[in-house]
Amino acid sequence: MTDVKSKRLLGGPAFLTADRLHSAAIHLLRRLRVRDRESGVGPAQLSALSVLVLGGGPRSLGELAEAEQVRPPTMSRIVAGLVRAGLVRRGKTEDGRRVRLEATAKGTKILQQGRRRRVESLAKAVSSFSDKEQQQLGELIGLLQQVIRNL
Repeated sequence: MTDVKSKRLLGGPAFLTADRLHSAAIHLLRRLRVRDRESGVGPAQLSALSVLVLGGGPRSLGELAEAEQVRPPTMSRIVAGLVRAGLVRRGKTEDGRRVRLEATAKGTKILQQGRRRRVESLAKAVSSFSDKEQQQLGELIGLLQQVIRNL
């Protein structure tokens, strides 16, 4: 981005909207994280587990690290805790040359229960809105998903 374009964004409507969105996202995640404590699994482990459960199945350590945007040694420590807790297992590919990480039934259950708790909390908050406001929020979520894809 050029300096001129960068200066135009700073303080402009897009910047102010982005700043509000950033703040709202942080506060939303903090409030929902309280519900995650009930699972007994830390945030980094839950995030990695969600990639394995919701993100298309087994992955290598490197693929999981990339998906979580952390370095492989960091992911190795996260996975070690998940394996010790019985939430993830290490399996080998058919040729036996690569290790694939996959969620266990226990890991899948814990993740799904946590997701249900978070969604229930959100649904309770959203239910206080009128039908029209709920529809508007749904439409805005589509825009948020577009923002995420554009990052």
